[in-house]
Amino acid sequence: MRIAIALLAASAAFGADWTAVQTQGEPMARHECAFVEAAGKLYLIGGRGMKPVNVYDPKTNRWSDAAQPPIEIHHFQPVALDGKIYVLGALTGKYPHETPIENVLIFDPAAGAWSEGPAIPKNRQRGASGAVAYQGKIYLIAGILDGHWDGHVAWLDAFDPETGEWTQLANAPRPRDHFQGVVLGGKIYVAGGRRSSAKTGDTFKLSVGEVDVYDFASGQWSTAENKIPTERAGSFSIAWKGRMLVMGGESGAQQQAHAEVEAFDPNTGEWESLSPLSQGRHGTGVALADGKLWVAAGSANRGGGPELTTLESWVGP
Repeated sequence: MRIAIALLAASAAFGADWTAVQTQGEPMARHECAFVEAAGKLYLIGGRGMKPVNVYDPKTNRWSDAAQPPIEIHHFQPVALDGKIYVLGALTGKYPHETPIENVLIFDPAAGAWSEGPAIPKNRQRGASGAVAYQGKIYLIAGILDGHWDGHVAWLDAFDPETGEWTQLANAPRPRDHFQGVVLGGKIYVAGGRRSSAKTGDTFKLSVGEVDVYDFASGQWSTAENKIPTERAGSFSIAWKGRMLVMGGESGAQQQAHAEVEAFDPNTGEWESLSPLSQGRHGTGVALADGKLWVAAGSANRGGGPELTTLESWVGP
């Protein structure tokens, strides 16, 4: 497998590179935020401190502002579903004892306004979780109970936005936080992340290498044979041309944020190294619009800063 990855990495050098985008205006510097597409526009949401939603329109190349969330929200994977953007599995408050939010928060891009959704069951509240949508429901994966301190969980829950109901599903094979999930071919794929443990002084060190897979049809989890080549947390993921891309992140291996972009092919179980980000970053997201992948904001170094305002895009190999 190592030889295959090396060969693929070499071939990726011939693909298009990520391009820094010079925009009209710029977003507010932030990290531990989210970046998501809805109706052709890109929404930069949350981050440490109270931040307005920044909106990027690829057609006009312009940033604008929308309403800030009702509370501070950070460390979450947003879900765009049926014209709304849902926030759940997020944290609020200061390091290292950030607390999970208690209610689903909903942003309406058309109205530019926030509303409070159903309560998250008290015994299932956590943050730094993965979240994905599938057939009208939102699935909340793993996370941590007590900020960066302790309480790693492997939970999987389904939330129905139509009814407000929550359903507990089978636990993942292992706990993790600071990661994102994707849906491909009727399955959830999760890669990256760690078990944050400021309690033991291991905030960045306990990375998770395994790729865990949930099959909606069987309701069962499995683990892929090959681990992610570059273990890191604070990474961001997206489904792209039938593969799961994992980008950026932070780790105990280096001070600078990671720039690696690695793709997992569920059909072969192999990883491929793609063109790296032009700016290493962690604690943000990746969005697909106008046939390109887009990444904005985040932190350039492990930990809290410097916070970025830059935007980059990629058309792929």
